Amino acid sequence: MKKVMLLFFIFVFFVSATAISFGVSAETGGVEIVKNCKAAYACDWNSSTEVYSYNPAKRLPIASMCKIMTLLLCFEAERDGKIDFDDEITISARAAGMGGSQVFLEENGNYPIGELIKSICIASANDSCVAMAETLAGSEELFVKKMNERASELGMENTSFSNCTGLPKEGQYSCAKDVAAMLSELLKNEKYFQYSTVWMDDMHHAEGRITQMANTNKLIRNYQGCDAGKTGYTSEAGFCLAASAKRGAMRIVSVVIGGTDSKTRFDDVAGMFDYAFANYTSKCVLEQNVLQDVLCDVKGGKKRTITVIPQRPAFVFCSKGDEDAINFETNLSSMRAPVQKGDCVGEIIIYKNGVETDVVPLTANEDSLKASYWDSLQDIGINWNF
Repeated sequence: MKKVMLLFFIFVFFVSATAISFGVSAETGGVEIVKNCKAAYACDWNSSTEVYSYNPAKRLPIASMCKIMTLLLCFEAERDGKIDFDDEITISARAAGMGGSQVFLEENGNYPIGELIKSICIASANDSCVAMAETLAGSEELFVKKMNERASELGMENTSFSNCTGLPKEGQYSCAKDVAAMLSELLKNEKYFQYSTVWMDDMHHAEGRITQMANTNKLIRNYQGCDAGKTGYTSEAGFCLAASAKRGAMRIVSVVIGGTDSKTRFDDVAGMFDYAFANYTSKCVLEQNVLQDVLCDVKGGKKRTITVIPQRPAFVFCSKGDEDAINFETNLSSMRAPVQKGDCVGEIIIYKNGVETDVVPLTANEDSLKASYWDSLQDIGINWNF
């Protein structure tokens, strides 16, 4: 009897361990998607809707995937006019002496900011990360403070940065869901894609020395629609990957932490992509056309009412075959002339099955100049009852 019970408990343990190791998820009806990793997460980029998760909030080391935050701060600094990609900076001894993955920057050498950022995107260059951290904040320590502040703004509750490179250091961790959040934010910067899709390039140094760079994200070449991502590896973190793929109107973000080998991390991320594209769709529920039967009142304008148009199309993420109830609520502002074409005049709220999923600004589709004194007299005459 004891042997039977022992065998039973061994069987239960084996089944439980297998479910954990192979990422079988109730959300996918028990379908195996991820294999040997510590955590995984996939979501729709537009709506942040979860597609798949396995230990999504577990705090783990993420190696070089922390460079996603480094890149995010770089691109946001360029967007805000704090740096220019054509500007050159001088490399410090500390930056030049960084170990791990690097492009062998020369101490006191001058390099364009854009080339340094490119080397982070393509080759995961630690030396370029520290050089940019020092440029943006004065030191890596102060830059890390900015990284943590930005993580807090993004709601990354299970993330703490200790450096800008992802090299092992006490107190540094994140989780699969938080990594997806910061990659999703990075993808809002269009200039990022100028670098993320580069497969091979060269870093040029003084006196003609060249360092060849190859993209560490193999899915850029091997998976249809993949145009972004960041790998990571240390013996502590295992093999990691955060990547994004777009097909049609739908973009998916997928993250794997702690894969057992390099091939598995790519296979697992690709598997989550496959599952999402096969089972979900992004429906266009609002086109960027003039809204029929919606007019905006303009006080004191030559035109008392003007037509309006959505600032952008709107898409709803849903399972294929689902018949979701889509409703709209239009809120127009009280406008006073003059109003120019393109001015924001309100918003349209989109509901899926009674839940708010998107808010799209509404803009004026035509001008309404301020009415003159003569225009006012004409209006009085037209509206006068004889």
